Amino acid sequence: MDKTLKQEQDAFLRDTLYKLLGQDSPTGFTDRAVEAAAGIAKELGFEARRTNKGNLVVAVPGREPGRRVGLCAHVDTLGLMVRSITADGMLMVTRVGGPLMPTLDGEYCRIYTRDGRVYTGTVLSLSPSVHVQDDAATRARDEKNMAVRIDEKVHSKADVQALGIAAGDYVCYDPKTVITESGFVKSRFLDDKASASCLLALLWRMSRTGERPRFDTWMTFTVHEEVGHGGATLPPVDELLAVDMGCIGEDLSCTEYQVSICAKDSHGPYDYEMVSRLVKLAAANGVDCAVDIYPHYGSDVGAAWGAGMDARAALVGPGVHASHGMERTHLDALHATMELAGLYLELA
Repeated sequence: MDKTLKQEQDAFLRDTLYKLLGQDSPTGFTDRAVEAAAGIAKELGFEARRTNKGNLVVAVPGREPGRRVGLCAHVDTLGLMVRSITADGMLMVTRVGGPLMPTLDGEYCRIYTRDGRVYTGTVLSLSPSVHVQDDAATRARDEKNMAVRIDEKVHSKADVQALGIAAGDYVCYDPKTVITESGFVKSRFLDDKASASCLLALLWRMSRTGERPRFDTWMTFTVHEEVGHGGATLPPVDELLAVDMGCIGEDLSCTEYQVSICAKDSHGPYDYEMVSRLVKLAAANGVDCAVDIYPHYGSDVGAAWGAGMDARAALVGPGVHASHGMERTHLDALHATMELAGLYLELA
């Protein structure tokens, strides 16, 4: 792409990041994010449909017959759910997915009731004050020792129930999204809305340039990845490329500026030929990448294979620091991810 087109794509990417990250969408409560992604895809001229389970599938016709190709990213995120209400009107919670609970101490949140009301609150330790509790600094930050303080005049369980709040209501904490002048993207839920934004930016590129993938392609935005079965009902394809966050940390080489190519995760190795092809594509085209192994990681590929999908599969994604906490990546990593995915699709 020429410089002007890259600048336009970058502007679209930034706008899409803010749109997707601005939609509360913990697993099981994803309609807002899916509707936002569907609206973007349809505005770009692509057919988009919802499956019974809630995934969004975007069909992209290819240039020639042959293999059926799938790309997927997930728009469900981590979150909390009301477990019970205390006698003094605090909300005890249970985790949705695997949020790093200590990082939630002090976070603002929204509580969604079944009848459509929304309240604000703050996630706090049950020993929140250094002026009062001796264990304010040392008390565990976990489900048993943290609760939500509601921004309403409540003094009892009955007061909270009168607001319509009950067990099973979702608690969504603030992503705090910022894109800095230096190109860093700071936000919760970059896992995996950063990747979903990359796929939508690829659709923008195809809409803008008229390029198409070599083979018929289905882009799926899944909604149950964080609880392990997002990829269980993907469209049948011959090859599947999952686009999900790359990990950064001890014993890993990926940075916030690269696209990660995962050779193996907790479900086992990815397809050797497909991984090798991605590595060669990156090397031949100057795409900054890292190949890593993620022992504490699973993707939609594992769910797809577990459900019996007969497909080769691989995993790539932008390097994300502090995963499941206060995450950060860089636009360089998102650009590298889009470039490698475009090369994989053989856009022309």
